[in-house]
Amino acid sequence: MSRSDILKKRQARLREDILAMLDSFLIGTISKSPSMSGHSLTTKVERKTVTLYVRKDIVPKALEMGRRYQRLWALIQALSKVNWDILNLENK
Repeated sequence: MSRSDILKKRQARLREDILAMLDSFLIGTISKSPSMSGHSLTTKVERKTVTLYVRKDIVPKALEMGRRYQRLWALIQALSKVNWDILNLENK
């Protein structure tokens, strides 16, 4: 199996993994300040940082969605590297 075939297989696998992650993710940081009673989500809205209150009953789901976003970002970076390797290999 050639290097090109291996990279194309890896590219297809990363695309599948990314598509699987797109259904529910949350960009931002969920935190609990010691001085506050609840959790909050800090994120960017129209280039400004905003803090949103996260209800107690949805904190676990919000935390999981935040972790999904971090994994999604890592997958996108890996796909970008594979795409770069394919581009370089095809233009030799």
